[in-house]
Amino acid sequence: MTYRTNVRIGNWNEDLHLQEDAKKEYLEKKERGELAAQRVDFLKQNILRPVNLTVTNDGRLHFGDVVMLVNTGGENRKCSAVSINADINSLTKIPSPGIQAPCGISAGRGIQACTRTAFVITSVDGSPEGSTLNFEQSFALKTTSGFARGLFLTSDLQSFQKCAKKSRLQEVNLDEGGSFLSWWKIVHFDPQERLEYEGQPVPANVKVLIIHCKTNQALAVLDDQVLWTTYGNEYEVTAHTFLDCHKAEQKSNHWILCTSDPAGNGLLLLNYPQSTANNDEVTQANPNI
Repeated sequence: MTYRTNVRIGNWNEDLHLQEDAKKEYLEKKERGELAAQRVDFLKQNILRPVNLTVTNDGRLHFGDVVMLVNTGGENRKCSAVSINADINSLTKIPSPGIQAPCGISAGRGIQACTRTAFVITSVDGSPEGSTLNFEQSFALKTTSGFARGLFLTSDLQSFQKCAKKSRLQEVNLDEGGSFLSWWKIVHFDPQERLEYEGQPVPANVKVLIIHCKTNQALAVLDDQVLWTTYGNEYEVTAHTFLDCHKAEQKSNHWILCTSDPAGNGLLLLNYPQSTANNDEVTQANPNI
């Protein structure tokens, strides 16, 4: 026999060098922290870092407040919060580690105040920081600075090239700059009382509608459109007004801008769900609203 079973045949030397090169490259990436698992850990460590929400002593929303946008849920869905849907491809190191624009959003099932879910109410009409936000007044929603980069919640008219991935409705994402595309306004959730509340201060921790100023579409969570994200299965967020048979917006469009409990016990919504989710009780507690 010319060859025995222990004789190497083929390009065995080249294969050996390729294996050594692959191992060397792996160790170099591990040392630099560039492995996929390391990047996921780095992303979660920073984007899930706890954030202190604003404590409102007067029960109203103000410019500069740090809040969470929580949807009240539906029959087959619990509460969910607007969250930054960043993955390892969204990371950048220039000029410092953080997420890059544009970046998608989703409605996460975990109601946790962190970098991923915190938004700052930002003035677009020159209103000073600390002044009260009123119904029908334009404002912007911006992520926190630092790792979240201070990106604006933005939307635009639906088109064939630009729309939500699952539902193909009007897309909502995070982008740089504070253009008219990032202007929103808050209206009362009850259409019959909408005119009465126009120009009045917006109370915190009550159901409201968040309307996009340019397209006049309401921010919505889609129960039937589930996204697979780095953080688990979450719901798609879009700008679309869902009306029932009475021409009133459905629960998919109902939002609560959550603040912290003055007693220091976390979200006010979770500690006092009955009193904070009811607009009538808040109005009685604040007769000037």
